[in-house]
Amino acid sequence: MEKKLYLISLGCPKNLVDSEVMLGLLAEDGYRVCSSPEEADLLLVNTCGFIQPAVEESIDEILSLGQVKVRHPAVKLVVTGCLVQRYGEQLKEQLSEVDLFIGTDGFQDIAAAIKRSEQGRKPPSMPLKPLYIMDSSVPRQISTPRHRAYLKISEGCLNRCAFCLIPSLRGGLRSRPITDLIVEAKHLEEQGVKEMTLVGQDLTAYGLDLGRNHPVLTDLIEHLLAACNIPWIRLLYLYPGRLGEDLLRLMAAEPRLLSYLDLPLQHVSDSVLKRMNRPFGRSHVFDVVEKIRQIVPQAAIRTTFMVGFPGETEKDVRCLENFMTACRLDHVGIFTYSNEEGCAAERLPNQCSEEEKEERRDRLMEIQVAISLEKNQKRVGSTVEVLVEGVSPETDLLLEGRARFQAPEIDGRIYITDGHCNGGDLVNVEITEAYTYDLAGRIV
Repeated sequence: MEKKLYLISLGCPKNLVDSEVMLGLLAEDGYRVCSSPEEADLLLVNTCGFIQPAVEESIDEILSLGQVKVRHPAVKLVVTGCLVQRYGEQLKEQLSEVDLFIGTDGFQDIAAAIKRSEQGRKPPSMPLKPLYIMDSSVPRQISTPRHRAYLKISEGCLNRCAFCLIPSLRGGLRSRPITDLIVEAKHLEEQGVKEMTLVGQDLTAYGLDLGRNHPVLTDLIEHLLAACNIPWIRLLYLYPGRLGEDLLRLMAAEPRLLSYLDLPLQHVSDSVLKRMNRPFGRSHVFDVVEKIRQIVPQAAIRTTFMVGFPGETEKDVRCLENFMTACRLDHVGIFTYSNEEGCAAERLPNQCSEEEKEERRDRLMEIQVAISLEKNQKRVGSTVEVLVEGVSPETDLLLEGRARFQAPEIDGRIYITDGHCNGGDLVNVEITEAYTYDLAGRIV
């Protein structure tokens, strides 16, 4: 008898891949995804617990689905992911409406865990140190539009940034073998994927856990380029301390490897970077940007900056302002520091007030807004290759898509004002209008 499943997946693309694995496993167990929680036999929330706003969003979604369970007591409510890994037993005490909790290791056995729960049997204890990493034999049901998908090349992280919980939530670095990633990439190509985005907490660390003579990221990319014909291959995220010339030269030589670099810099002040436990300084950041623009002059560079880290001064913020003005990156996100329990930075002195954090974020965003608009205005009159997403949910009248310099769910989009095509098509678009983050144009 067919069972119905309603899923909410929160957080990053890496978490979304886990959700897609659970969808595949549950499909094999007879579940079909439905569009409304009121129809479901199983309510599933794959949570994010990285920072406090993500924790609050996850709790809100769980409580909302808990109300559905009040109306339909036979429905099972299952919560998985980083929030569970972070808070464990506390959640069981505070969220009694939840039938089953599964952390970041154990979701690969979700169907069996649900059966155990239905039989009233106690679930296995949650591993304190996650060890699981998916492989190509695991069923996966893609939830993104069929023309794009993520390929998770590694799990966990070997960096130890003072503000980050990922190593405790996801465990140490575990890289997937190249042969296995090739198999999955071919599966994605067979499903019609036009854009494959490689994801991991730090792509540049790929292979460092695999012993002597280990493969590196460029080895993996070269094998993927040779093994499949997916036209766009995108990389998220590249740790600035390990970004080498070999990758940049490969990017410059291979048009299918998109010239798009997401470098999570976090800051450019030497003193702040040192307190963050980031193993590079301001001069290295400038050198990296200069090297990218020398080797891959057409590259789009994206980064994120964190303001309000403990001990940050006005001088440090001016350092960020000067860098943004001098380097004029294509995409910049500014986030306020969140003091998370369990992080090394939690007890650092000179914590900044929320007012200071917000004022600094707003000030820096003003700078980037002007830079983004200027860069977009310079694109007017040019023709760019666009991967069409489909009808825009914001207008219902126009098609929208993304150029090579725009990552899905992160950057702006291109609205197509004239011409006909289908979602998943790659078309050439002449840019006719520019906005702060988005562009508009016609198919040529």
